[in-house]
Amino acid sequence: MPKGYKIIITDTSCFSLLRKLDSLELLQKLFPAVITTPEIATEFGDPLPDWVIVQPLTNISLQEEFSHHIDKGEASAIALASEIIYDFLILDDADARRFAEQLGMPVKGTIGLLVIAKDKGIIPLLKPYFDLIQQTNFRISPAILARVLKDAGE
Repeated sequence: MPKGYKIIITDTSCFSLLRKLDSLELLQKLFPAVITTPEIATEFGDPLPDWVIVQPLTNISLQEEFSHHIDKGEASAIALASEIIYDFLILDDADARRFAEQLGMPVKGTIGLLVIAKDKGIIPLLKPYFDLIQQTNFRISPAILARVLKDAGE
């Protein structure tokens, strides 16, 4: 696992799921810079922590173009990723992930973020988080969670 991620761009789903897990601070512990867009901040609905950088886009037309294929918030995150230097995007929606990957952008999901947190020793185990995730409306296959746990040695 490469070390030293510094800048990530995240969509609403990561903020929402981590809030439900009472673990939003994991983002701050993992990354010096957590960036999102005003569209995502609005979509999230609650005030974001002050350590989240809300950065507007300069190329609104690119976001509008991407919005023909994916949700407006995800489109804004991917458009922002085309404008700044970052390590990876956090997107959980399968269509948005595919879209970003087709553009050559590095992408991880919130589950991947939890794996990084475990690898860095910030959380001791994934299973308690995965158990909580299954009690939310976050859609992920139990088979995927089981595979990730097996790969992590849990």
